[in-house]
Formats: sequence, structure tokens, C-alpha cells
Amino acid sequence: MDEKDILGRIHELVEEEHRLRDSAAEHGDAERARVAELERHLDQAWDLLRQRRAKRQYGEDPGEAGERPESQVEGYLQ
Repeated sequence: MDEKDILGRIHELVEEEHRLRDSAAEHGDAERARVAELERHLDQAWDLLRQRRAKRQYGEDPGEAGERPESQVEGYLQ
């Protein structure tokens, strides 16, 4: 997966998140759970993109970057 693919995935996730949040008055448990899931996937995608860019910046192979587990990514400070 290259940066273009990762950015495309981020865009898709953000679009879905916005659609769900725009209909917030109609949210049930399933919608809230889906928003939380989207947020976790977004955190992972952004982390992967940052890893790839950092590797490229320091002369390493960006292809060596890998998706980190949700438990690890969720613990990062923003």
C-alpha cells in the first residue's frame, strides 16, 4: 500500500464518519460503535502514513512501515 492508497482510505473513512456525525440525532448504539471503529481505523491509517513519511525522510524504505495494533496507536498523545 503506497501513500496514495493510504490517503484514499483516510478520505473514505472521514467521509463515512462525517455522514454518521451529520445524522447524530438519529444515532443508536450501532452508529456510535461504528463512529468509534472509524476513529480507530483513522488513527491507524494516519500512523501508517506518518511512519512511511518518516522512513522516506531518513533514507529508509517506506515499504517497511506496517500498520500498528489499535491498542498501540490509541495510546499516542495527540
